[in-house]
Amino acid sequence: MCSKVVSKAKDFYNTLRGLHEDKNRESCTYEEDIQVVKMSSDRISAVNLYSGNQNIFVCEQAVRKIEADFQQKLETSNGADEEDGGGGDDDANVLHTSVEPQPLTIMKARKLVSWYTLSQNPSMSAVESSPALHPLWVRCDMSDPAGTTWLGAETVRVTNKITGMKLYSITCKGSTADKESLMTIEDLKQEHKKRHHSSSVGIKGCARFNLFGSTVVENTTIESHSSVTVDFKWSHVESILEIPPLSSTATLNIKIASGDMRSPMFEMYKELEFLQTLAEGLRTGETEWMESPESMSAVSLIKSYLEELRNNEKTQQDPVPKTVETLKPEPETDTPIFNSFLERGDLDFVEQLWVRMRNSVTSYQDIGECLKLVTEALRHSDIKPWIHRDSSSSLSTLIRQSYHQQMDSVSLTGVTPVNMLLEMGLDKMRKDYINYLLGEGLTTLNHLCFYLSTEVDLQEQVIRLTKLHHLLEIVVNCSTYLALPYDRLFLLTQSCLQHYKTSPYDEEYEFKLQIKPALISHFYQKEHPVLWGIEVSSGHGPREVRTSLQLSDTPLVDHVVFETVYPNETVNGDPEDPWFFSTMMCCSLVTFTSV
Repeated sequence: MCSKVVSKAKDFYNTLRGLHEDKNRESCTYEEDIQVVKMSSDRISAVNLYSGNQNIFVCEQAVRKIEADFQQKLETSNGADEEDGGGGDDDANVLHTSVEPQPLTIMKARKLVSWYTLSQNPSMSAVESSPALHPLWVRCDMSDPAGTTWLGAETVRVTNKITGMKLYSITCKGSTADKESLMTIEDLKQEHKKRHHSSSVGIKGCARFNLFGSTVVENTTIESHSSVTVDFKWSHVESILEIPPLSSTATLNIKIASGDMRSPMFEMYKELEFLQTLAEGLRTGETEWMESPESMSAVSLIKSYLEELRNNEKTQQDPVPKTVETLKPEPETDTPIFNSFLERGDLDFVEQLWVRMRNSVTSYQDIGECLKLVTEALRHSDIKPWIHRDSSSSLSTLIRQSYHQQMDSVSLTGVTPVNMLLEMGLDKMRKDYINYLLGEGLTTLNHLCFYLSTEVDLQEQVIRLTKLHHLLEIVVNCSTYLALPYDRLFLLTQSCLQHYKTSPYDEEYEFKLQIKPALISHFYQKEHPVLWGIEVSSGHGPREVRTSLQLSDTPLVDHVVFETVYPNETVNGDPEDPWFFSTMMCCSLVTFTSV
């Protein structure tokens, strides 16, 4: 019997070792019905609370096994449907399009953990001695009285030598609003001391609050892809669900999606979106034009603008180019909070041309005809427009040449007009962003060099401008809705600038920012946390062991369906008391005996 167990442990170890060392594989199948997945622990909420963003192995029921079970159920139900005239095809569609991770039985999970533990024991001569594997976590089906949802195992190493194993169990309960039914701090201490005989224990608290994200209006959730949460950590916890003290350490987790209509940057996003459309058209040869908000055609609008310039020059009788009154288009949404920051009163001729064209052109032909009108007016000296000294677009170069009646000939065919319009937009929007960032003292031109460079091709310029826009979305939202002080906004700006110099554009990336709790106390002190936890610990270094309780407004486990009765709502549509799911993690320390 012993040799059979050792053989199983060795077989399981070899499977994990092969997956561990193969950089190109993320999963494999073991014994046909078990799938082993290699992933980062931050993808699993319950596990990540204890694994610290490291690579782990996750064991779950294999997809093929799940589909076979579904198929068997379908065949059974189809037999009944044929008699009843029902439609089994609809069930098949549902089952085969929504296969979620499925748990293993408790007995199977315990076997896998025991094999893993045995295979890591250096005292077992029958098992090959090799470097430690990633920690192992197994999804469980809650079929035991404790309601176990995860079992885990992790090696304990001292100077790179495996000396023991930490064994974890995570148990869950459905939500409740009854605070009396929740564990007390003393209960958690006693649970810890059952496994670890320590005279002294440490207690830490943590909590997470939503500051910005999806909102509920008249019982309807308005989804948002943006979110700002704050994580608190503190010591000396006195009661379950206590409010984090002002002495806590607090970290903002900022994830902002561009294009949110509630954002003060929404109008700028629409402008960027048009610029991205032009770039995408150049890249693919196909363009999906947006509906024009202008009642006049693009050509008529530019003709009118040029005529206005001619009339102004005749009236003034002044050969020196003057600034024309800045065009301020009507905003599509009411965003007074940010308009005053970003609207510039010094738009030059090319920038005003961009504003008119981006609101009116609906085809490549429109762009070509509009720019032809402009270049003809310049060539015949009908207009002598003013432009910024540092304007870098092709049209700006032609305008400077027109001052001396030495304009290069330009063929407005093919993609040339689109390139010219794209350059105009890039030039204008870069100045808009510089105007805000420098005006608010959030950075310097030196720090913006990467984002302002015109030495790279137009496609890369658009990518860098998109990153700069996302930076402003983050900073402006934090300034507007959280009223963060200058020093925090400055630090956030520098963090974003540094990140995007080397990282691709990613709206799912969470930027971190440490703040003092007092800065946002009015946001969270009267709110319910989305996550609240307490941890009892003892031991030090690799031999530290923890027992913790997490209370959350949603389950931390995705492979089990909880039967939960939600509270009745009050007149205002809010529950009288918050309801929380309970998740408890217990740890046991096993020390290997030296040979």
